[in-house]
Amino acid sequence: MKNQAGIHAVTGAFGYSGKYIAERLLAEGKAVLTLTDSLQRGNPFGDGLPAVPFNFNRPQELAASLQGVSVLYNTYWVRFNQPRFTHADAGQNTLILFEAAKKAGVERVIHVSITNPAEDSPLEYFSGKAKLERALVESGLSHAILRPTVLFGKEDILLNNIAWVLRYLPVFGVFGDGQYKL
Repeated sequence: MKNQAGIHAVTGAFGYSGKYIAERLLAEGKAVLTLTDSLQRGNPFGDGLPAVPFNFNRPQELAASLQGVSVLYNTYWVRFNQPRFTHADAGQNTLILFEAAKKAGVERVIHVSITNPAEDSPLEYFSGKAKLERALVESGLSHAILRPTVLFGKEDILLNNIAWVLRYLPVFGVFGDGQYKL
């Protein structure tokens, strides 16, 4: 797929949101590849979606895998800090990804962030997302930043867990004054 004009690269197309982005692009007849740390997962797209490793520890290889990419859809992040992988790790890797995109001549980055990111947030999830937005803006790359409140679908964890609780328990706790809307 390298060196073809108009390639769309999607991070994490074997995961939740990346899968739906890749599916839509393929349905539109676009040339698509995915960057992933999950090469061992089954590829639901078969030969229609080449998979390449992120290679964060080898930025020159990461940049080479982005050669010919016109649009990079970045969904890369981590929901929760884990003992072996944290928000800070995901942030550092994303900065490497942005730099590789710039070196490769990627024409546009579509970056999935979060609603209300703020660098001064006490929550590392939100402050990390805000720092990445600033880094993308300052990179000089053409970009769009999406700030969804919540993503939902068949595999969604948050809303499906809420729905389960509402079906099986007689009460449901809501923070604040009870006016929280989702």
